[in-house]
Order: sequence, then C-alpha cells, then structure tokens
Amino acid sequence: MTAVDHPGHGRTEEETSVTGTVAAGAAGFDPDEHVRFARYRRAFATVAPEEAAGLAARVLTDPERSMASGAVCEYLDRRAAELLTAPGFPAWHRELSGVVAADAFAARRLRDWALLRAVTLDEPWTEEQVLAAENRLQEHLAEESNARPVLGLLAERGRTRRTRNVATARLRQVR
Repeated sequence: MTAVDHPGHGRTEEETSVTGTVAAGAAGFDPDEHVRFARYRRAFATVAPEEAAGLAARVLTDPERSMASGAVCEYLDRRAAELLTAPGFPAWHRELSGVVAADAFAARRLRDWALLRAVTLDEPWTEEQVLAAENRLQEHLAEESNARPVLGLLAERGRTRRTRNVATARLRQVR
C-alpha cells in the first residue's frame, strides 16, 4: 500500500479498502464478488465528487468485469440524475467518459444520460442516438418526454412494442 492509498492521505478508509479490493492478490482482496460489490456501492455513496472518476477507474479494474460495471453504472445513474439539468453535467460527463470508455456497458449508459439531458433541455440530438439508446431510455422518453419529435420517432421506430404504443399515446396527449 502506498502513501496515496493510506487513509489520511487523501482517501477515506472505504476508498482505501476499494483500492485493496481491486488489487487482485492483495491482502484485502475478497474473492466474493458480492462482498466487493457492496464495498463499491458504499464507496460510491460517500465519494467526494472530485474523487469519483478515480474511484470508478479503480473499480473497473476488478477481475469480475460485469459486477464492476454494474457498480459503476449504479453510481452513474445516481449522479447523472442529480446533475441532469445542472451546469456541472457537461464537465462531469467529459471526465467520466474517458474513465468508462473501455467498458461498453458503462460507456453506453453514460451516453444515454447525455441524450436524456439533450432531450430534456431541448438541445440537439439525432435520430440515430434515440434509436440506439437502451430500451430503458427509449421507454423513459416515451413515458416522460414532451418533445414531439422524440415521441414521433419512438412511436414509429421505437425498439419495443411497448415503447411504440406508449409514445403513440403520449403523442396524442401533447398535441
């Protein structure tokens, strides 16, 4: 453990245990992925905003890639929802984009949040972005958006029948 990884040198005890957790073979490494996931969740719940990208980078080094990605995505969902319409979102998004770029699932989730922000704030978006979005985002847009172009696109070309039906009904409501 380096001085940087020691509690009292810029990191909380939880963050330090995460560092030990992701270092395979380290004394603090717990082979139970459920224990590590819980540890990651606790660390993300208490991490300072300026330390979150570093924590996400460390978590994504876990040998159980899908579990690590799930922990990071849970953080992305929480923080993106908090920042969605705030001026700090673009900087946060840029910082995390580089960190999660190698993890396809987390990178896609972050792109979807950026798309939701664009639609919510009436900023530019493309049909390709909406049609490539995860099912859960398409459904959310169909249920919540008042943007007629988005609803029209989803009513016609949404990925699931549910999305198409909900978007069609919402389109009638926002006329």
